[in-house]
This record gives sequence, C-alpha cells and structure tokens, in this order.
Amino acid sequence: MPYPYVLLSAAVSLDGYLDDTGPDRLLLSSPADFDRVDEVRASVDAILIGAGTIRADNPRLLVNSPARRAARTADGRPEYPLKVTVTASGDLDPAAKFWHTGGEKLVYTTDEGCERAARALGGTADVVSLGPGLDWRALLEHLHDVRGVRRLMVEGGGTVHTQLLQQGLADEVQLVLAPLFVGDPAAPRLFGPGAYQGGRLRLTETRRIEDVVLMHYEPTAPGTGPEPVAADRHWLRTACELAALCPPSRTAFSVGAVVVAADGAELARGHSREGGDAVVHAEEAALAKIDPADPRLPGATVYSSLEPCTRRASRPAPCAELILRAGVRRVVTAWREPDTFVTAADGTGVLQSAGVAAVVLPEYEALAKEPNAHLLP
Repeated sequence: MPYPYVLLSAAVSLDGYLDDTGPDRLLLSSPADFDRVDEVRASVDAILIGAGTIRADNPRLLVNSPARRAARTADGRPEYPLKVTVTASGDLDPAAKFWHTGGEKLVYTTDEGCERAARALGGTADVVSLGPGLDWRALLEHLHDVRGVRRLMVEGGGTVHTQLLQQGLADEVQLVLAPLFVGDPAAPRLFGPGAYQGGRLRLTETRRIEDVVLMHYEPTAPGTGPEPVAADRHWLRTACELAALCPPSRTAFSVGAVVVAADGAELARGHSREGGDAVVHAEEAALAKIDPADPRLPGATVYSSLEPCTRRASRPAPCAELILRAGVRRVVTAWREPDTFVTAADGTGVLQSAGVAAVVLPEYEALAKEPNAHLLP
C-alpha cells in the first residue's frame, strides 16, 4: 500500500498558535518565508487543507511565481498542483477562492457528506467518498494509486496535522516559528490532544529566514503492528542503502538490516558479509551487536531489505529464528526472497505464524534489488 511522501507545513507563534481570534488572518511568516512556501508548493504534486481552513482563511493555495509555474509545465506537470480538501460533513462554500483559482480540485468526504459536497460544488471538483468515516490511509492510497501523487504538501489546519501525526503518516514536518505571542486560549493551536506516534522526532535542518526560524523534523518511531507508518519508510530505505555496502558475491544476496527501538532509537545495523565474514547475514550481524537482555528488543522493529531466511547451510540458525529468539515482534522488509538459492522461501510467513507482525513494503523492492542485479534474471 504505497502512499505519497507527506510533508506537513505550518507556521506558529512562540506559544504554539496558528492564528488569533480576530476577523483577519494572523500573518506569522515573513515575506521571504512566503516565497519559500511558494517554492515548496511548486515542487509537490498536490496540496491538502481541511475544509475548516477553507472556511476560516479562504485561501487560494496557488504557486504564485510565474517562473516556477513555467518550470512545472516545462517538466510536463500541470501548472498548479492538485488542490485537495477533506470534509466529513460535505459542508463546503462554493464561493470560496479555493474552487475558482489554480488547477484541478479534489474533495475527500464520507458516504454521508458525498451528495452534499457534490451538490454544493456542481462539478467544480471531483468528489470521492472514503466510506462511513474519514480514512486517512485510504485517502493517501487513492492519491497515490489513482491520482499519481508522489509528494503531498499538507498546509492545515491543526486537526488535519494532528490526525496525520497521530497515525504516523507524516514523513516530514516543516515548522516555522514566528517571534510573537497570541496568548488567547480560544485561538487555534497547531496540534491537538491525543496519543501521538511515540518517539522523538529527528531535527534535520534549522534555518533563519528574516525574523522567523524554519525547522525540519522527521518522525523516527516505528509502527506497532501490520500497518506501516512514515518512519518505516525511512528505516527500510536505510536498510536498502546498507545492502549496497556488501562485498559482491555470486552465491549470496546483498542485504542490509537495521534494528530500531519503539522510541525511534537505532539499536544496531548490519549487512551481509560484514567484517570479512563471508557467510554472515544482515539481520544476524545487526542482532549480534545488541545485548540479548536489552529490554528494548521485544518492542523493536527489524528492518531488512530482504525477508529473513528460514533455511541456510552456513549457520545452525536462520535469521527468522534469530529474530524470534531475540523476542522481536515486528519485521519490515522490502523484498520477498526469490528461489535463486532456496526454493519456496517464506520468511514472512514463518514470522507471521509465530505471531510477529511481518510487513512488506514492495515500493522499496527495486531499491533492494539494485545491489543484487547480477543474481537476477
């Protein structure tokens, strides 16, 4: 179930507010930062906001730079990104600027809100029902598979940002901190209460832009079950990149692995044939670096570019068994093992039958195969 890369973008006051309660929108960004946002908009395939933001701010949500729009069309893309909104009720104002500027528009709603939204807009936008409730995973899957969206920018509001982070579906947060206070408890905040996907976020960039500060964050905490989260993609990509470090072999796959604790802390990493050991496997190499008594292991996730082996001649225990012995209850892989060296390998099935949440993200299969191209037909 591949999803677009989801980038959350917002500006807040020093005390964490998106706006005040006045009749006019509070401008938190600087002119130079507005231009940066325009650049980000020009780079994505779609921009999403909640229907509440349309009602509160009446945004046009455009790429304002003619040069950036020209660059998009020169690349064979639409002049403007797809504009997307989400509404459970279907309560939409057809006079809002959102519907009358830019390119294509798309509304996601519920079975109950679908007819109301379609009637209000009269063909101005495509209307898609997600079922009885707003299902963010179904929405992202539809955007990816049906609309071809690979990069999605989310500009609000607070409820939308909160839900995507709480469900572990945000790949990146771009947060601008403005040097002012709102101080009104009735004003809208960026993030609401509730249980968030655990772990600290990784700070990847800090930049001063005139009088505001831009911060880039990435989630690090793995998922807890069979549903993938955004951080899973980061760690699985890391495992696939580790596979490229393997000494080449004509008789074994090149595989990378990372073990990550529930809070997003990396416990260990490894790759096939690491340290001059011609037969060591990636998961084996990574797990050997962790104290078997480490209390974080049962809540950890093993990321491997190839599903763990279930049979091998070079060691007494295959990697699937080593994972079970370590007490790890979740494994994420990119590629099911082909019959090149072992017939009917099924590491995923073996792990699942033992109660492990074994997740396959096939969108990374091509990356996992790259260092193994010489072994494949």
